[in-house]
Amino acid sequence: MVDKKKVYNRIKAVLAEKSKTNLWLASKLNVNRTTVSKWCTNDVQPTMETLFRIAEALDVNVRELLVSTKKPSVS
Repeated sequence: MVDKKKVYNRIKAVLAEKSKTNLWLASKLNVNRTTVSKWCTNDVQPTMETLFRIAEALDVNVRELLVSTKKPSVS
């Protein structure tokens, strides 16, 4: 049985929405592109401080970078 990897962040999706690359983000934050890749694949999570820096670089609310823990309610 293969365990499904838990997804905590939407960094990869937001980068795509903004037409930005991992390399672009790595350059903006002065981090290794491998680090950004690990964030995008949810292998490693950025610190809270870094998450806010990512949001600022991408010009989004930090909440947009996180996967919601609430299920949508059905009316």
